[in-house]
Amino acid sequence: MTTSHGALPLHGQTALVTGVSRRRGIGFAVARAFARLGASVFIHHYSPHDEDQPWGADDLSGVVGELRAELTEGAVLGEMSADLQDTEQIQPLIDAAHALTGSLDILVCNQAKSGGDGSILDMTPAALDAFWDTNTRSTLLLTRAFALLKTDAPTEATRPGERVRSAGGKEFTKPTGRVFWMTSGQGHGPMRGEVAYATSKAALAGVTATVAAELLELGIVLNTVNPGPVDTGYLSPDATDRSLEGVQELLAAQPFGRFGEPTDPATLISWLATDDGAWIVGQVITSDGGFYLS
Repeated sequence: MTTSHGALPLHGQTALVTGVSRRRGIGFAVARAFARLGASVFIHHYSPHDEDQPWGADDLSGVVGELRAELTEGAVLGEMSADLQDTEQIQPLIDAAHALTGSLDILVCNQAKSGGDGSILDMTPAALDAFWDTNTRSTLLLTRAFALLKTDAPTEATRPGERVRSAGGKEFTKPTGRVFWMTSGQGHGPMRGEVAYATSKAALAGVTATVAAELLELGIVLNTVNPGPVDTGYLSPDATDRSLEGVQELLAAQPFGRFGEPTDPATLISWLATDDGAWIVGQVITSDGGFYLS
């Protein structure tokens, strides 16, 4: 356990980060950044997904141990495995994260399905459902469960155009919670061979403003981050599921001569989670080192 002598802007807060199965992943980098800023962290993981990928699964004890070593004084770490394609596992995950400290302040929906995708000619109902269930449906339901923890708003069905209101029309001077979604570069150009993945992520980007507006009525701030090409293993020659020629072409298109690193989006997300980032609401933010401009 480390103790920082500087400012710890997330001290006393608790964050749930999903998709923290590998030390090379974005979820791990985000959880580590939160821990270094003073937060207690609850991580979700699901190794069976990674075991089926070319990059393989990580040692979860190592993942947990390294994150625990980053905690500051008084902070704690929790963890749970869950298959978020199964809607019955969503509420127990939120409940377990909340039980870690008795509060839950930050939700990062980093879980994602990779592999088994294809072109439009390859699409099947099962393939589309698998990506939708993991990447989109679970994110929306996790966000709903998180929001219900943070509000006393009525849960009756809302009609089109009707605002979500907290009881008594409460006004907020600072955020009561933060939610982060992860999307991809589907809005900047084609993602050939990734139709199901791009569809699932495009839905999140497309509905960000709508959900952010509704959550804002409850004091909760939502932003969506597109990290661009980040090498979490899938762009490494020894573990990629792409052609080596395609990886080299992608690398050549990077303005700074490198792929993104997990710490790049983690730095953005951890800053947005602090008071300094509270003025940014309902945005789909691309953090890609200029890749889509090249």
